[in-house]
Amino acid sequence: MRIAALALTQRDGRTCGPSVAVVAGALLDRAYGAQLSHPHARAWFAAEQARVHAAINRVWPRALGLTPAGMAAAISVHSVSRGRRYRWRPWRGRRDRFADVASAVPAGWPVAMLIGRVVPRHWVLIVEVRGDAWDCYEPSSGEVRTVAVDAARRARLTGLGYPRPFAFVVPGALV
Repeated sequence: MRIAALALTQRDGRTCGPSVAVVAGALLDRAYGAQLSHPHARAWFAAEQARVHAAINRVWPRALGLTPAGMAAAISVHSVSRGRRYRWRPWRGRRDRFADVASAVPAGWPVAMLIGRVVPRHWVLIVEVRGDAWDCYEPSSGEVRTVAVDAARRARLTGLGYPRPFAFVVPGALV
């Protein structure tokens, strides 16, 4: 599935997390992702963002976005059939080697990244690893943008709206 060609945008200022969760689910689950090839794909995508947001944020206020644990739960709905449950982990600063990201994404497991400036504000989805760069689905624009891995390590991301990673949602051990 070519995410960039679909130009899937979040429906409002609070649904970057659900947008990322839906795209991750579509990449992991072929039947679920098939909805994006139908003529009603944009309407389905908007409705699915709302459904995921309501299903995951039962206690946490939706206005505050999707928590890392919520993102892990949302993606796991589509990954357990492939034998993995997602988990989240914090960004480790300059010492972060991103080994989990570097091994997961090329093996077909997209990785969600929570970014911000002073506080976490926005979700993106790492969909491809190319050497020392990541291709990230950015839901406010619907584009896939390339960022340098070292920029993530140094909290100097550009093109995604915010410079600093806060958390990563990665596939965990086999279930």
